[in-house]
Amino acid sequence: MTHESLGPAPWRATVGRRVGRVLVKSLYAARAAAAHNVPAAGPVILAANHTGYLDGAVVLGLAPRPAHFLVLASTFELGVGPLLHFTGQIPLEQGRGDRVALTSALGVLERGGVVGIFPEGGRGRGDLARAEKGVAWLALQGHATVVPVACLGTRATGDLASSWPRLRSRLVVDFGEPVALTRAAGIPGRERLERAAEEIRVSLAGHVREASERHGIALPTDVAPDVWD
Repeated sequence: MTHESLGPAPWRATVGRRVGRVLVKSLYAARAAAAHNVPAAGPVILAANHTGYLDGAVVLGLAPRPAHFLVLASTFELGVGPLLHFTGQIPLEQGRGDRVALTSALGVLERGGVVGIFPEGGRGRGDLARAEKGVAWLALQGHATVVPVACLGTRATGDLASSWPRLRSRLVVDFGEPVALTRAAGIPGRERLERAAEEIRVSLAGHVREASERHGIALPTDVAPDVWD
């Protein structure tokens, strides 16, 4: 059995993108910026910062291609769970090394699809002070292009991580230029992974900072009170 056969069906992400777009466009003053930076074909990872509850829906709805997002497994236990399953989102167990989720995501990449992931691992300030290595592992194993994504306006300072943005507030999803990962031969696997993870973190952190300044939407200055670490 190939990894490709383990990924969720592509049509589910198409439905998810349509649902997300309707939700985001009807409730908020939301727009995408520099969507041309997302390759029109081939395996792509959308690596986004994470500050608010609706980040996944906002990026999914405004992305130029349908995507399967890695979503915390506990979220599937809530009322939105059936919709997440139906739209092909991938449950990710809290903690490191969820092989089932990573294998499913790798299947999406191997068929030339798009995977969305939040490298920070949880909702917080969204400044990429830290990042997990899963995105780097997927990029290297799936030979995927990594596009840094700045998701702005989904949580204000002082709001709970589970809160929604205020109606008609301005939201921006800014797609950066693809990250140039080190893929040189002769580098030990662990070192290659560490180097790729840091390259992604630094690139995403820089893109988020620049996008925040360019669009005039500040990141929250606090870590959301109900965030998990």
